[in-house]
Amino acid sequence: MTTTFEPRVLGPAQLAERAQAIAGRPEEWIHRVRLSTDGRWYERLHSDAEHEIWLISWLPGHATGLHDHGGASGAFAVALGSLDEHRVAGGRTVSAGQVRAFGPGYIHDVRNESDAPAVSVHVYSPPLSVMNRYDLDGDGRLVLLAAESAEDW
Repeated sequence: MTTTFEPRVLGPAQLAERAQAIAGRPEEWIHRVRLSTDGRWYERLHSDAEHEIWLISWLPGHATGLHDHGGASGAFAVALGSLDEHRVAGGRTVSAGQVRAFGPGYIHDVRNESDAPAVSVHVYSPPLSVMNRYDLDGDGRLVLLAAESAEDW
């Protein structure tokens, strides 16, 4: 008899706890951070069947553009600086020590609108397989631009 293993999927609250815990321990990751004028720098710190963890640095002006994380839930914690999260209907500033968590299909644009670099920790479950990129049409409606496979990153 064959047994199939189904990885556990973590919810937004669990992902937020992990992101915030890692962001609160800079001695474990600060030596890895790089700053790049070409765009956001990122490194995957961990990946297994259950979740993955990314470390991202942002210089002023860096942005993701409108996107979702496919079928994954996620959370990001700002470790240094501040980031602005924009959604079609509003936005907010997320400062060092704060975390944002979300479920599948959550569409946002994350930007560094400050005058200083920022560093954030992102956790997704299940691990990302696709990211959908969006834009707004002339009437302010979301338009799907592309679905990017994880193999393309």
